[in-house]
Amino acid sequence: MPTLSPVRQVSLEEIYAARERIRGVVLRTPLVRLLHGAKGPEIWLKLENLQPINAFKLRGAANAVAMLAPEERARGVWTISAGNAGQGVAYAARSAGIPCTVVVIETAPETKIERMRDLGAHLVKAPFDACWQAMDDRSFPGVEGTFIHPFDDHDFIAGNATVGLEILEDLPGAKAVVAAIGGGGLISGIGSALRALAPEIRILGAEPETAAPGAASFAADSPQVFERWQASFVDGAGGKSIFPRMWERMHGIVDGSIVVSLDEVRSAMRIVAEKTRVIAEGAGALAVAAALSGKAGDGPIVAVVSGGNIDLKKFAELVVPIQHSTFNI
Repeated sequence: MPTLSPVRQVSLEEIYAARERIRGVVLRTPLVRLLHGAKGPEIWLKLENLQPINAFKLRGAANAVAMLAPEERARGVWTISAGNAGQGVAYAARSAGIPCTVVVIETAPETKIERMRDLGAHLVKAPFDACWQAMDDRSFPGVEGTFIHPFDDHDFIAGNATVGLEILEDLPGAKAVVAAIGGGGLISGIGSALRALAPEIRILGAEPETAAPGAASFAADSPQVFERWQASFVDGAGGKSIFPRMWERMHGIVDGSIVVSLDEVRSAMRIVAEKTRVIAEGAGALAVAAALSGKAGDGPIVAVVSGGNIDLKKFAELVVPIQHSTFNI
């Protein structure tokens, strides 16, 4: 394993610099009110599923690739992904004329696999456990180049943090911001911006009941492994553990994590589609499900819809059988 620089908080100066650096690559995504027709919380959706790769990962990937030294670019880049980080790095690498390899979790949806391939990435499929270990080792047999970690990367997190700047500018009265926890790079980035500019805002994670190491870590006040981990359609979030370095990044910034059921996620996917006519993948609907649960307060709550990369047939299978929402709306 390579020697890593100590974890440090992303500064506001780095976040503002990242915003300028990636301005021509990413979209300033809209913040829209979720008119769910209930007496429940006031919820706003930060629609990161409308990015060119339909996921927030482009922000971090574009900044990380832009920050590479010439000798690092010359080696090409590689990353590990269930699909969204891979698309982000592949998109940024193609724009920079850099070869890209993605070690893909073999259960990744075919939609994400096809899109990474269309972006010019060379794909290497591997089991989840091997990919998760490779993220810790920062190496994978037979794969060479400059590694861009999909979440534990300072420059990647600075790019993700630009989401926080936009939220504050568009809704300065927000009381809480909820974002999915996978590796922790999104919520660490958003939290870094919010803690510096609006420390009164609650910053909450969202995880599925089948993969909630974040909630376990906050309960124990230390990074935990989630022993009951199960694969699900929420493939873009919910890891088997919180890496110690990511716990350092989240601790003192993130207030906790809300655990939701898979049925609540499915209901949130349907509600977002019905009310806003946009598609959220499982991980993208996690924050919405957490906000609808009432556990994030009365609002205004910003739920970050982190991605929308899901096969349409799979999306229909998940949401069409639901006749009644699991939420009281």
